[in-house]
Amino acid sequence: MGNKTALHAMHLAMGAKLVDFGGWDMPLNYGSQVEEHHQVRTDAGMFDVSHMTVVDVTGPDAREYLRLLLANDVARLKQKGKALYSAMLNEQGGVIDDLIVYLMTDSEVVGEGYRLVVNCATREKDLRWMSERAAKMDVALTEQPELAMIAIQGPTAIEKAKSVLSPYRQALIDELDVFQGHESEGWFIARTGYTGEDGLEIMLPEDEAAGFWQQLAEAGVKPCGLGARDTLRLEAGMNLYGQDMDENVTPLVSNMAWTVAWEPQDRSFVGRAALEAEKVQGPAYKLVGLVMESRGVLRAHQRVITAEGQEGEITSGSFSPTLGYSVALARLPITQSDTAEVDMRGKQVCVKIVRPPFVRNGKKVYS
Repeated sequence: MGNKTALHAMHLAMGAKLVDFGGWDMPLNYGSQVEEHHQVRTDAGMFDVSHMTVVDVTGPDAREYLRLLLANDVARLKQKGKALYSAMLNEQGGVIDDLIVYLMTDSEVVGEGYRLVVNCATREKDLRWMSERAAKMDVALTEQPELAMIAIQGPTAIEKAKSVLSPYRQALIDELDVFQGHESEGWFIARTGYTGEDGLEIMLPEDEAAGFWQQLAEAGVKPCGLGARDTLRLEAGMNLYGQDMDENVTPLVSNMAWTVAWEPQDRSFVGRAALEAEKVQGPAYKLVGLVMESRGVLRAHQRVITAEGQEGEITSGSFSPTLGYSVALARLPITQSDTAEVDMRGKQVCVKIVRPPFVRNGKKVYS
């Protein structure tokens, strides 16, 4: 048996089908993955994401440490609670992990503090890498395993979440910008997500999680599993670590070039030299979107042939419940064509090459 979150008993009581995910027993669905997907696109759904790893970075050198560690630049965070998305790279520019970092404090006495949320499957590797980089700096890394984390996502998610919270927390949520979080009486409430819909991700003490989950359910927020979370993030064009990028590929070939802060030029982050060399040479590959409006389902590892006859591979693929046909992310050699062919059991099937995302806020957005 794997690790269990504070909501494990709730999942069983609500009829979840549990699967192993990164060493954790997590709900795949509560009956229908497609219904859960539509619930988030049209109303509100909630996900247990307590398996994610939360690490607080504090101390006088916290800011400079993260400016070295991450490809994006935390100096861009000017307002308490603001967040940014970044890759953490190795010296070759490969992606060790992708993460969100929040500016937590800006005290002149203790220095700045930050909260990082990283993937569960990469926890040990991430913490080891982070500790090695911190060895010669005045910085403390503090994991927060006692926190549960619930994501409430969908067009009515914020209003339904507010309906079960105190007036103080309701007012706090009203002040949040997208990609911003605030502390509130032991909770951390952020306007972030992994679905392409508006919503919240809330970190709270484990012993308060089950009660809050039950309140949300009574307010009409439906529980959703990892299956729906995967199709939602794919429609939103969001990468999944270990599929769409890993230590063997760089952000420049993973549709993540926008997360690399090149300025100021004197910031020497880990992996910068390798990325600069790749940038000068020009990336040979690109992560693109594929759309197949004919019957069939695109799947990871299927072979893709460009108009020039070069081969690439699908990294993530699935039927899109919102669109009614199949979509995928694929790493392809640079091509001038807007179509390609996918090898499906020996048959070449034509697909459109598009720029992700495919869906945002419930609507088709690719062209």
